[in-house]
Amino acid sequence: MNPAQNETGDESVSASLGDRLIMPGGKVDPHAIASAIERARKLAAARSDESGEAEDVELPEVTFTLQRDLATRLDKYLTSRVTFMSRTQLQKLIDDGGVTVNAKPAKPSTKLTLGDTVRMLVPAPPSKNIQPEDIPIEVLHEDDHLLVVNKAADIIVHPARSENSGTMLHALAWHMRTNSWGSLSEVGEEFARPGVVHRLDRHTSGCIVFAKTDEAHWKLGRQFEQRTVDKRYLAVVHGRVEPDIDVIDAPIGPHPSKQKGYREKQVVRHDDLGKNAVTICRVRERYRTPHAGELTLVELELKTGRTHQIRVHLSHLGWPIVGDDMYSGRPFADPTTGEVVIDQQALHAALLAFEHPVLRTPMTFTAPLRAELLALIEALRQGPTEAVHTEGSVPLTRFGL
Repeated sequence: MNPAQNETGDESVSASLGDRLIMPGGKVDPHAIASAIERARKLAAARSDESGEAEDVELPEVTFTLQRDLATRLDKYLTSRVTFMSRTQLQKLIDDGGVTVNAKPAKPSTKLTLGDTVRMLVPAPPSKNIQPEDIPIEVLHEDDHLLVVNKAADIIVHPARSENSGTMLHALAWHMRTNSWGSLSEVGEEFARPGVVHRLDRHTSGCIVFAKTDEAHWKLGRQFEQRTVDKRYLAVVHGRVEPDIDVIDAPIGPHPSKQKGYREKQVVRHDDLGKNAVTICRVRERYRTPHAGELTLVELELKTGRTHQIRVHLSHLGWPIVGDDMYSGRPFADPTTGEVVIDQQALHAALLAFEHPVLRTPMTFTAPLRAELLALIEALRQGPTEAVHTEGSVPLTRFGL
């Protein structure tokens, strides 16, 4: 090891692989990390060619030695130093043993004090080079400034640490190269998220907007931040939802357990980790089935945009979304044939309305329901159905229902 060192007021920092991985202020440089790992991969490949045996790639190691008592949690401290990883990703890395404090296993909640030595293996940041992939997309609108897409289910929006292909951004790169003009904005490009203004969960389908220029990106982002964007979702949930209209105001934060299967979950929590979350729930139709009990079609209006907000709020009240196994939802099967109609979360971003970031004109987009969700509702309507007319709701005919 030929460490590169950096002194700050809070810590001394050293890095392996002989690279200048540390920027002023003690932050880890994601570009230097990526370059170091790429060079290590090439070296390992060359050695493999010579010996005929595969060689593991050494991950960069960074060591922080605290020069004063920071009185902060380990995960929070690392979030300020390794900026291309989210706090959740860092917590998982700590839980998996990729971080030690004073050469001992640590927890995300470990408090750091004067003289502590934090050593971590730094994984590669997501590549900023999005390679085009021929993945079909349904474009609802495109102009010189933005692109609105009806996202399919089972596709993530942007590359994540373990998934660096097959994303919406790879599909859009292909679209830009073959069917379009311009490019996505460069905002967020260093984190492999060019043009990404907001996100939808992997299995959530429906309206999503991407920015093609930096100006559009910042102005759209401001509208989301100021909560002037109208976001409406449709979901089919287990149980009879009452009352017809309800404002769900319950703070959301990470699940307290860091065991496998819980790390990605969110919960309602009334402590300093719970963030304000508000959802307006409107009942649209209620169904009764002989085999699956009562189910309800609801329209959700998001007033905030927390991770898994709709899924957490509904499951917290005892109405998990059909097919959402992370939050206690169950698949729905045809009672006659036994064939599964839907086994992914029955949640769809049906409407998105905002002011055009450049032209300043109002824009409203609706996304037709995906086939399996439409089939679910049609199957439920074969039995006793109660239509509910709620104030402020969007006509179901706009979504092909």
